[in-house]
Amino acid sequence: MKTKLPNVGTTIFTTMSQLAQQHGALNLSQGFPSFDAAPELINRVEAYLRKAVNQYAPMTGVAPLREMLAQKTEQISGLIYHPEREITVTSGATEALFAAISAVVSPGDEVIIFEPAYDSYVPAIELNGGVPVFISLQAPDFKVSWSEVSEKITDRTRLMIINTPHNPTGQVWHKDDLNQLASLIKEREIYLVADEVYEHITFDGIPHVSVAQHPDLFERTFVCSSFGKTFHITGWKVGYCLAPAELSTEFRKIHQYLTFSTVTPIQFALADYLQEPEHYLSVAEFYQQKRDFFLKNLEGSAFSWKPSQGTFFQSLSYQGLSEEGDAELAIRLTREYGIASIPTSVFYQQKNDQKLLRFCFAKDNNMLQQAAERLLKIQW
Repeated sequence: MKTKLPNVGTTIFTTMSQLAQQHGALNLSQGFPSFDAAPELINRVEAYLRKAVNQYAPMTGVAPLREMLAQKTEQISGLIYHPEREITVTSGATEALFAAISAVVSPGDEVIIFEPAYDSYVPAIELNGGVPVFISLQAPDFKVSWSEVSEKITDRTRLMIINTPHNPTGQVWHKDDLNQLASLIKEREIYLVADEVYEHITFDGIPHVSVAQHPDLFERTFVCSSFGKTFHITGWKVGYCLAPAELSTEFRKIHQYLTFSTVTPIQFALADYLQEPEHYLSVAEFYQQKRDFFLKNLEGSAFSWKPSQGTFFQSLSYQGLSEEGDAELAIRLTREYGIASIPTSVFYQQKNDQKLLRFCFAKDNNMLQQAAERLLKIQW
């Protein structure tokens, strides 16, 4: 049988998690928390399960959740989205990303991706006949070269995908980045997909600036986000897309034939939970404590690092310590030291090896301390 995605196989996340299980290793590879959702949120879901709201939700999402998302977005960023016409609830952010890409990309269209990049972007582009165009960001700062972006834009460029806060590097885009972007595409019909699933997880006073907050970018931007990372509920797979009415209309044409609707009682529970802003405003401090605890326990190790600005991932560099490829080292550390990570090269199309491993610190402190102790024991 001819495959539509010849370059897609078992993901590194599955591979490393399986390897961690096989060797009884601490799994800091796959990006999910080791702790559960708040009891209050779970209780709300249970209550709605018993309230006979177990049938299909509206295709765009239940009204209370869309209304709370509109309210939250306006309070945090000043952006105004109409809950009926411009907010769509999806089955996770990955579905939102796929629908947004599909809404605007046609065969032959070019899509600019900043790599290292989340692994769902390229398959979504290719399934729609698009052509991914890569701009590689380099350690340790992973800053965008705007001169390179200018060179890569052509008459066929239809879309750019932006991820801030950024997985896997933890870098956060700033207002100047958005100004540079806006100036480059001002006279072109180029749309933007903003992957902002870590919107509430930034550190050291660095604010999250949504791509849509730039006045010249709002009308061309699909903002895709999720509750999974914010509320420690990655298994619930509830996300959303914010986009102007014209873009939302096209987005929904795709969404209705992907999943149509998303699990109903959980939507109502999330709508209730969002009524208390502290539930999401406190997340940044919670994860900064996790990041700081992990790095404090790593002091004295041979690794070097730049503290993550956002997300719940921390990259550690072993540059100058070993000539091993990052994938080779990640496997060896899992087998020999019982600590699983993700090699950063897998996020690059050409598997660029910058001697970096990504560790997830969304874990309880005991696990983080054990992980640091094992990393300190590595013989180079």
